[in-house]
Amino acid sequence: METFWKPWGAHTRRMRVLVAEDEVALAELVAAGLRRQAMAVDVVHDGITAQEQLAIHDYDVVILDRDLPGKHGDVVCAELAAQGSRTKVLMLTAAGAMEDKVDGLRLGADDYLAKPFEYPELVARVHALARRNQPALPPVLERKGVRMDVAHHDVSREGRRVELTPKEFAVLAVLMRAQGAVVSTERLLELAWDEHTDLFTNAVRVAMSKLRAKLGDPTVIETVPGAGYRI
Repeated sequence: METFWKPWGAHTRRMRVLVAEDEVALAELVAAGLRRQAMAVDVVHDGITAQEQLAIHDYDVVILDRDLPGKHGDVVCAELAAQGSRTKVLMLTAAGAMEDKVDGLRLGADDYLAKPFEYPELVARVHALARRNQPALPPVLERKGVRMDVAHHDVSREGRRVELTPKEFAVLAVLMRAQGAVVSTERLLELAWDEHTDLFTNAVRVAMSKLRAKLGDPTVIETVPGAGYRI
């Protein structure tokens, strides 16, 4: 189980995932696990709400239960495919026969995972789907003496290893990828937090304070008044 929870760190932009599952306990378990992987995760329990969320937010992946109440997962999947959405669909269902998988893929699903499933496989499939939506990035990002090994979720400054939480890693990754451009608070909230974060929260300020303390002096994260932050 420890292997599953080790962050993959495959992206510098925090992945955003929608879990559409009517089994509340399972949905929350999956969401909690993906958040431990530094992903931004939203959860819904019916097809109508799932479709509303997909229309509002730009998700990398939707984990879609096939037998959803309100609007069947098949309909949600088919309509999403018809719209030409960039969101990848991982269909999660108890119907695991070959013909069920074929039907799901024909509807427009990008992948299909039958219940019960192993968590490492779920995580691997989500990452594989999300990679299709993202441009190739260098495995190591470096700026102002800060070195970020994306693949190994490792950060150092001037050779000194810096231990970061998944949230801190996600925030720093956004700044590193910006390559000196200013990133607004709103943009950081969009990329490194989920939809339930209050736009007026001080979460970004707190995260920046912790990052600066861990990275040490002199500070490499600059506050640009009225604009945001940059490295």
